[in-house]
Amino acid sequence: SSPPQIIRVQSPDGVKRITATKRETVATFLKKVAKEFGFRNNGFSIYTNRNRTGEITASQNKSLSLLKIKHGDMLFLYPSSPAGTSSETMDTSVSQNLRPVGAPQVVEDEIDQYLIKQDGKIYRNRDQQLCHHSPLGKCVHCVPLEPFDEDYLNHLEPPVKHMSFHAYIRKLTGGADKGKFVALENISCKIKSGCEGHPPWPEGICTKCQPSAITLNRQKYRHVDNIMFENHTIADRFLDFWRKTGNQHLGYLYGRYTEHKDIPLGIRAEVAAIYEPPQIGTQNSLEILDDPKAEVVDEIAAKLGLRKVGWIFTDLVSEDTRKGTVRYSRNKDTYYLSAEECITAGYFQNQQPNICRLSPDGHFGSKFVTVVATGGPDNQVHFEGYQVSNQCMALVRDECLLPCRDAPELGYAKESSSEQYVPDVFYKDIDKFGNEITQLARPLPVEYLIIDITTTFPKDPVYTFSISQNPFPIENRDVLGETQDFHSLATYLSQNTSSIFLDIISDFHLLLFLVTNEVMPLRDSISLLLEAVRTKNEELAQTWKKSEQWATIEQLCSTVGVQISGLQDYGAMGGSTHTASAAMWACQHCTYMNQPGTDHCEMCSLPRT
Repeated sequence: SSPPQIIRVQSPDGVKRITATKRETVATFLKKVAKEFGFRNNGFSIYTNRNRTGEITASQNKSLSLLKIKHGDMLFLYPSSPAGTSSETMDTSVSQNLRPVGAPQVVEDEIDQYLIKQDGKIYRNRDQQLCHHSPLGKCVHCVPLEPFDEDYLNHLEPPVKHMSFHAYIRKLTGGADKGKFVALENISCKIKSGCEGHPPWPEGICTKCQPSAITLNRQKYRHVDNIMFENHTIADRFLDFWRKTGNQHLGYLYGRYTEHKDIPLGIRAEVAAIYEPPQIGTQNSLEILDDPKAEVVDEIAAKLGLRKVGWIFTDLVSEDTRKGTVRYSRNKDTYYLSAEECITAGYFQNQQPNICRLSPDGHFGSKFVTVVATGGPDNQVHFEGYQVSNQCMALVRDECLLPCRDAPELGYAKESSSEQYVPDVFYKDIDKFGNEITQLARPLPVEYLIIDITTTFPKDPVYTFSISQNPFPIENRDVLGETQDFHSLATYLSQNTSSIFLDIISDFHLLLFLVTNEVMPLRDSISLLLEAVRTKNEELAQTWKKSEQWATIEQLCSTVGVQISGLQDYGAMGGSTHTASAAMWACQHCTYMNQPGTDHCEMCSLPRT
């Protein structure tokens, strides 16, 4: 009898060793594999190569020796896919299959799912002077680098201080254990509940329930590596508020996350629109008010293929109105983000967590970004992008961080009280003798909490929404006299006479008005139009244009005294809307639609004007 040999079989659940003999048939060997892994005979496939080539099937009536499978060889097992889905459980990236024990099953963002499957390595060309091997060979001068290689990132132009989050994951999972014990745990500054060995705080505390002290470190990675506005018009329309009033302004960025190819495994936040919520702005302050339309805006954005990716605010002071210059106030001698702004950014990031399969909580960090429109070194308006670290998010979430009133560049870690236990927070600094010392974070320089992100505009502008010379007014700008009503809608439609209806209706602020206006909200009947805008499908847009809803919108517009040319050709079911507008009339005082033949409004009793 031939001596036994051990064949290794790698699966998504790990590697197992199967004992076999050289003369053993393939069918017998596959039965042993099925029994060892708990599969049915047809529930998996085995290949000699990782890239799913060289399949070994039971129909091959051969021995293992004839297939050149010998002692110590590695085979690769892939479970069969459920009907209608593709199996990608094993890929070139080992990390995508990792999940801590007890972690919830989560569905990560599309960009995360895409980057998990990428190789991520940095391929280099052969060096003509240092490489002395054959064209097919590799040496230390041309072998591919890992995406987290610090020397490579530091020699980029400009240098990259923070590796991408997926490169950081590859670093954690690239050791000998392949990240088997990796778990990205969120920091907690609260006392653990359920400790029964002593009275609750403030009467008692123990090492089991006491949160650990926090030493602030500059974060080595960032969840977003670049912020890009699709075109200059988006930013210019946002800045118009400051240009006209001199007051600071705030908005939410809506867009999508895509691959940033300038950095290995990088993520870019592309901004397609800015929504401006209700707010009170002065020359040196901003107050965000409750927004009853926030949920509807997120819903409409989702149907347009967008999501809330960040927030933007201005900090602009005019220096010379004749030259159009602004003051350069945020720099290394003052601050880049104030403590209050860091706390606000941390609050927003906690509201928009990053779904992550490697975290026991199902989320880790955030992709939500902060953009500041402020003066640059050339005294022109610059857009600077930031995030705050995961440590800052934890301090803000557990209400441990406060701003300083007289020093915006300093934060302050709260002290424990009878109502709340706060762990000690430290940071490391260099004293006047050049020694590294540990300082208590009272006060705290906020640069330990900040991660900077490059903010750019593309050479070739992108337009998710159409650009008009006479755009529809932006929401919540009543202080400028720019209101969203049917008069402004009629004016917009009369000034935009394009034959392509999709170009006219493809405006983010206009779509929000159609959904949120109080006279005739179209929240339940606008899905077809949103799908047309998302897919840029003119036929779908024309189909929606022939609906009763659009006919009613045109009728309301025709009652405000603005002549709309070119839009009466398409009414309900393709008919003319002229008859409908002549049949009923809208009261100029209360907008109630009255029956024909009446001279006074049935609602407010005022005469028809």
